[in-house]
Amino acid sequence: MTDILVVTGLSGAGRSQAANDLEDLGWFVVDNLPVVLIDKVVELSGEAGGEIVKLCLVVGNARHQTAILDAVRSLRDQGHSVRILFLEASTRELVRRYEATRRKHPMSDGIMGLEEVIESERLAINGMKGFADLVIDTTGLTVHNLRNQLVHLFGPENPGDALQVSVLSFGFKHGVPIDADMILDVRFLPNPHWDENLRPLSGLDQSVREFVLEQELSSEFLDRIDGLISLILPAYMQEGRSYFTIGIGCTGGRHRSVAMVEEVAKRLSVAGYHPRVTHRDINA
Repeated sequence: MTDILVVTGLSGAGRSQAANDLEDLGWFVVDNLPVVLIDKVVELSGEAGGEIVKLCLVVGNARHQTAILDAVRSLRDQGHSVRILFLEASTRELVRRYEATRRKHPMSDGIMGLEEVIESERLAINGMKGFADLVIDTTGLTVHNLRNQLVHLFGPENPGDALQVSVLSFGFKHGVPIDADMILDVRFLPNPHWDENLRPLSGLDQSVREFVLEQELSSEFLDRIDGLISLILPAYMQEGRSYFTIGIGCTGGRHRSVAMVEEVAKRLSVAGYHPRVTHRDINA
């Protein structure tokens, strides 16, 4: 059965931000869903060949939220795991957010003031809050704070899964990758290119790997990368980053950088991450 999370709450309290964060955490998110379509969406998710195991339904306006409880009961009777997350914030904070973004409140009728509209919505969905499995008050939270709470509550069991790390080898003579978050230059290492036996091979071949990795400088460099990774990757996750790319370059992108990327990927795996490896210029 599908694991279903229903996200409700006050307009401006962070539903859209939560939807984005949950999507990054691997949830299939359907935003602003009318209640009458919930059963159909859940049915279709079950027919997706097992691809959708975590379904997030973001329910928008107050009318839809007050009507959702019957749908939740029905889904639970069918054997689905359904949790309700309710997001709220103080009226003063919501007024500040709407004034800062200059957005119109979805329940505004042009007659009531913003505070009155917010309080009207709060009253309309107060019953929904009472049925919620979890209530998060976002009044004092930054977007990073909210993401951290969602990662803790609904993210993968392995924290490393919350950050997709890519490791890319490249050759400087072919250009520096513009999408890399961190560039490491290994041109200071002895170059296998100058060994006629190693020149036709690549950093994927054992003899080249041994040539590169058995250098004393290589061992020290890799140890320092370990320390750097253990410092910065958790910090990037705290800042709400979902993707991080490490580029390792040598002259041509065929020998030294390839061997080092393979070794760094191994160490990332040991640290609990699941790195994606790309050798951009290995055949250039």
